[in-house]
Amino acid sequence: MVAKVHFAPVVPFVSLLLVTTGPAPAGAAERAPDADRLTGVTVTAHRGGAAEVPENSMQGLAATHRRGYARVLDADVRRLRDGTLVAMHDATLDRTTDHRGRVGALDWAAWQRVRLTPSPGLPGRWRPERPPSVREILDRFGGRSLLMLELKDPAGLPRLARLIRNRQLSRSVLVESNDPRVAERAHGLGLLTAVWRSAAQLAHDRPARWQRYVTMLSVDHRTKARHVRRAVRSGITYVWSHTVNSRAARDRMLRLGCEGFVTDKPGGLALTGSRG
Repeated sequence: MVAKVHFAPVVPFVSLLLVTTGPAPAGAAERAPDADRLTGVTVTAHRGGAAEVPENSMQGLAATHRRGYARVLDADVRRLRDGTLVAMHDATLDRTTDHRGRVGALDWAAWQRVRLTPSPGLPGRWRPERPPSVREILDRFGGRSLLMLELKDPAGLPRLARLIRNRQLSRSVLVESNDPRVAERAHGLGLLTAVWRSAAQLAHDRPARWQRYVTMLSVDHRTKARHVRRAVRSGITYVWSHTVNSRAARDRMLRLGCEGFVTDKPGGLALTGSRG
């Protein structure tokens, strides 16, 4: 049974309601239920908006939040050797930083020396920056924006759950995975959950089986129409699409019934109309 759960961030003029699966987590410290419903097309900035800002960076997330194009800020989560959770997509440092090697080989002390190297093709000018920790992201944006954190290492789930719950953010952070079993575990810890699936996976998936514990299902924009419609009819509260970087893909998925999309270009797609 789907229960309505309210989300009221710290900033009073940015208030949303999430209709979520299952009961709200216990705790009198959660914010009062006086928010508006999360309606309309929801734009999620993938890795902060990776075609417009440095991906998984604090300054990139801040720029996207300030511009106001995206309702949801997305970041990837990996675990350091000492268990610290940091924002990083790849398992290695090679592509996006000035270091090489595996992310999990470093501890927090060593992480202080790592600097992001933004793509030279990005618009704007960006200063050198250490990739942020998840704690820093939650402290900066928690309650100010809806967040989606993709957990790359399921072993980090208990720590991530504590970080979210300790900040009273369990109604404003989606914990994402490609694995519905991880979502089921996260739901059991009182968290909102998101699952993304590829077109190949969706050809065989039966998303209705997940509706008890999945808050949002993100479907590959290359998915066949009949499989998208099956997802939309699954009973899962929110069905969005990823990774949508063209008007044609955006418009197709919205026509098929998706209520939002995940994009590297939140500014570009939020500011362009339908192709008709």
